[in-house]
Amino acid sequence: MLLLVVMLAQAPIALQPGMVITRSVRIVPKTYRFSGPPITIRGDNITVDLRGATLQGSSADTAIKVEGGRNVRLRNARIHGYKVGILARGTQHLVLENNDVSRNWRPRLFSLVEHESLVDWLSFHHNEKDEWLRFGAAIYLANVTGGVIRGNRAVQGMNGLLLVRSDSLRIEENNFSFNSGLGIGLYRSCDNTILHNRLDYNVRGYSHRFYSRGQDSADLLLYEQSSRNVVAHNSATHGGDGVFLWAGQSTMDSGTGGANDNMFYGNDFSFSTANGIEATFSRNLFFQNRVVGNEYGVWGGYSFRSRIVGNDFRDNRTGIAIEHGQDNVISENSFTRDSTAIRLWADSIEPSDWGYPKRRDTRSRDYRIANNAFVDNRTIMNVRNTTGLDTTESFTPLPVFLLHRTPSGYPGSPLTRRDRSAIIVDEWGPYDWRTPKLWPLAGDSTRAVPLRLAVLGPAGTWRVGSRRGIAALSRISGRIGDTVAVTPAPDSLGDWELTLESRGQQFSYERFEPPIDWTVRFSSDTVPRHLPRLDLMWYRPSRAFSTLPQAHWSLQATGTVDLAPGTYSLRTISDDAVRVWVDGNMVIDAWTPHESRVDYAPLAAGRHELRVEYLQVDGWVELRVEIVRGSDRESGSAGPH
Repeated sequence: MLLLVVMLAQAPIALQPGMVITRSVRIVPKTYRFSGPPITIRGDNITVDLRGATLQGSSADTAIKVEGGRNVRLRNARIHGYKVGILARGTQHLVLENNDVSRNWRPRLFSLVEHESLVDWLSFHHNEKDEWLRFGAAIYLANVTGGVIRGNRAVQGMNGLLLVRSDSLRIEENNFSFNSGLGIGLYRSCDNTILHNRLDYNVRGYSHRFYSRGQDSADLLLYEQSSRNVVAHNSATHGGDGVFLWAGQSTMDSGTGGANDNMFYGNDFSFSTANGIEATFSRNLFFQNRVVGNEYGVWGGYSFRSRIVGNDFRDNRTGIAIEHGQDNVISENSFTRDSTAIRLWADSIEPSDWGYPKRRDTRSRDYRIANNAFVDNRTIMNVRNTTGLDTTESFTPLPVFLLHRTPSGYPGSPLTRRDRSAIIVDEWGPYDWRTPKLWPLAGDSTRAVPLRLAVLGPAGTWRVGSRRGIAALSRISGRIGDTVAVTPAPDSLGDWELTLESRGQQFSYERFEPPIDWTVRFSSDTVPRHLPRLDLMWYRPSRAFSTLPQAHWSLQATGTVDLAPGTYSLRTISDDAVRVWVDGNMVIDAWTPHESRVDYAPLAAGRHELRVEYLQVDGWVELRVEIVRGSDRESGSAGPH
């Protein structure tokens, strides 16, 4: 201890690019703008105190790397702009305290207000070779054993904290919220305690009253044999899922193992776009959690010997839904205004490419459902193809004090108690409500005339700063929370901008969609159609395209566009294949069938003849052809937007 005190008493040092730190140090607190090799901490019994120093870097790099060692402590860092903020490998007893690792790399999102894009869907299924690093993270821990992650903040990135083969950590009092991927993610990580954290609004793929998908984002992810973790008193609201637990590919192939024996106690898993709790192919305990306002309170497909006890389910479309579950207990819960309280079933046909049902008994059977309270549910129980259902006491009323109890202890806030209409996702992720914003009124088409825009943000007043291409506004000043109706000028329907000011901050909403009258001939049509946009997205054709088959069709489209002086890009999103010609020259050739992807081509000002060919092989249809300002083709970015 004396040695540690002497070392810490030495004069602070300035960081240098690529520096290797092998002893305890204090850092000169200033802003360091580094790219390239990370600052590396290597050795045992080291404390590195950055004392508020800021590292500002590149979205291709890692800021600080901890290599092995024992008893390493990193504290008071401010890290912004990196692909990975803090990366630790093979460390025993790691302590990360009071670090702000916010505003690091995050992907550009392509889902629209009216419909999503499949480009934005995530897949966390494989990470045996650190594939998750492609997503970036504020903090990424691999093969770390023991330690404390306390008081850190990671917001407005993609992922907060990712644990890979890391065990016996205490993760407490952190704020990993408003990210477009995960708050906390675990992969083959066991025996951790996750306590009193804010894990709210980690979400993508949501547009209120249009679609509710989540796209596999989550406040908390437990994947691939992550077992015996304790998750208690966390606020995990407004995520893609509140908690997303999946046994893992090894269990899907072998039928053995699982993400088992995790305990979820006293958490708030409310207002998720999909599931408050998704826990599949595994055995776990869910006790006294608050689960309100989700599509599904619990989605528990293939769960077995799980216990769902004493939880508060309210205002979910379905309280508990379990397919092919076995030996589960559902007791002492309250179900209030859930459309369906409990749904249990088994399908006659299971996916042929799963090894799990080939190696396991997957009948829906042997449930114990007792001492639950049901209030104002349309359907109390919907049960199909299920045997061994014991409901002897399932309709016995609970005492009033239990019926109206609310789990406590999680760090909630007024924003976490709002319903799902508070989820706003733009091209850079979830909106945090800390700054003013203009956004289309929920449920309105962005092409309505006039277009109604909601003035969002903290309380205050606003006034018009500037306008372009606008014929009329319903008001020119007011208070945050107002709605402003915008009528574009007749010659500016596809090119206008409104800027407001509030408390010295400017915020805008703009439309840039140059008019193109597309002449489209589908392979199944005898006459061409005229469409104002090439923007097709469906799994099954809508009524307007009901003549198209599900698979194996194509289209050709032609159109003309006039662009004012400036810099532009032509952008396509396609699944399965697309080719584009500009003035007779092929500029995009993505004709090998693929899942949804984004392609760009530069486009000069002036008049252009466009031709598009698209091929649908099978599955989802996605084709979007659009012109955007600028030459920025980055798939993501770091820092504020």
